[in-house]
Amino acid sequence: MEQPLPDRAAPDRVEAFVRLLGQNQRRVFLYVMSLVPNGNDAEEIVQETNLVLWREFSRFEPGTNFAAWACKVAFHQVLAWRKRKQRDRLEFSPAFLEAVAQEADAAADVLEERSQALAGCIDKLPPAQRDLLRLRYSEGQSIEAIAGQIDRSVEAVYRALSRIRHTLHHCVSHRLAREG
Repeated sequence: MEQPLPDRAAPDRVEAFVRLLGQNQRRVFLYVMSLVPNGNDAEEIVQETNLVLWREFSRFEPGTNFAAWACKVAFHQVLAWRKRKQRDRLEFSPAFLEAVAQEADAAADVLEERSQALAGCIDKLPPAQRDLLRLRYSEGQSIEAIAGQIDRSVEAVYRALSRIRHTLHHCVSHRLAREG
């Protein structure tokens, strides 16, 4: 027999949490990445942050800034991670981390605008170009593997990706200039 969900996990509360977390997960990840030198460590910290966010979600006030709250929780998780990793040679002082956190927070809106512009520009690409981007950047395949998969030379794949990156750079720059 399935146990009933606790009050904080009422279906509408679960849905609200999942929606807010989904909308802000990338921002939290980028924030954590600005504070730690390793992507794997950042992923671990974000997972721990997600658990804390869920455990403490009953304290979150609906209508307030979820991203700011989540980043504050993430900051504390970074500090906890640092304590566990004190044996590492590269250490940043809490004051330095606080300064970087403030910079990251200030840049978060700009990064989000760029991210949204990039997503819009990618959507405008032809399907074959989107597939090439997916193979290289989402799936992390090597240029050689992609070339074999799409039956093109390695040089042709390099050139195609270079053209796509140039097109995306131009598109993002144009969108941001138009909106800003």
